[in-house]
Amino acid sequence: MPTHTRDLFDDATLASPQAYLDAFESWVVAREHFGAIRERSSVAVYRSMWGALTAWCVSRGLHLDDLKPGDFEAYLHSRGGVDELTARHAWRLLMLADAVQHHRAAATGAVRNAAAHELLMATPDWRYANAADKTPLPDHLHAAEARHLVQWLLDPASATVAAGAPAHTWQALRNRAAVALQLGAGLTPGDIRAATVDGVVCEGARVAGLPWKIRLPRRGSTPAREAPVAPWAGRLLRTWLDTRCALQIGGTALFPAARGGRPWGKVAQYAAAKAVLAAAGVADTEGGSFKLRHTFALRQLRRGTEPEQVAEWLGLSDAAALARYRKVLVAPVDVV
Repeated sequence: MPTHTRDLFDDATLASPQAYLDAFESWVVAREHFGAIRERSSVAVYRSMWGALTAWCVSRGLHLDDLKPGDFEAYLHSRGGVDELTARHAWRLLMLADAVQHHRAAATGAVRNAAAHELLMATPDWRYANAADKTPLPDHLHAAEARHLVQWLLDPASATVAAGAPAHTWQALRNRAAVALQLGAGLTPGDIRAATVDGVVCEGARVAGLPWKIRLPRRGSTPAREAPVAPWAGRLLRTWLDTRCALQIGGTALFPAARGGRPWGKVAQYAAAKAVLAAAGVADTEGGSFKLRHTFALRQLRRGTEPEQVAEWLGLSDAAALARYRKVLVAPVDVV
């Protein structure tokens, strides 16, 4: 192992390269001690990745313990842009950063900085980049779970529960309404953040003033589209719209982060949805809220809706992408 010397007057603050270096080398020593790293070439690759991250962070005065998910995301996108960034590279870097931070916390007794882990959990394309099967069976809610979640979301008593925001606040209602649209309209987390107030359609509803579909803007390769909103989700969305109007919350975003209209961040929205599911008693929330979208798709297919129509509602250009749901539907499945 190379020996690293430090000048007598070096100040190893958490924003210094030495702090990053010490954290990494301590992790390497521990991994080698337990035989987890057998190839020197692997250490060289890890050291190169960590060195590049260190240089970027130090140049911006970012302290090791204060790194946020947005810092890691900005760094990854700086490595040549989104088109050149491979999902596997992002996965490796975030896994490495989380491992180093986890070891550092265990060794020093400090609170673990989980920013890298949070970003990985909030970005499915990166999270599953190293999976052997890129198309696993979709995780979904079973009938009893789905019915329980719907009842919990609509129950006024749920407003007294702190789920990603203090109870009895507009943020708590926003969080519940957003989760309702993921289950009741098949929206992705990205759709939730991109949805606008003007995209909510109430005209032509069977019940006057009740949202019954939502128009979503184009996002990257996902085309602009419309998706139906389940009546129960429409009722909660109506309550949210009325509250949003009464509080004069600004901006065009349907679900903003602040009253001024600031957009909802990826990690913050992920954490909010996870908190709602946990508060509702939904098991295994670690995978995030995509299971709600999968439940919506399964419900529509089980009801006999044509795959092409379901694909259009989900923003998929090819109905063949729904093939992985077929294994779930082979046996009788009761989804709501």
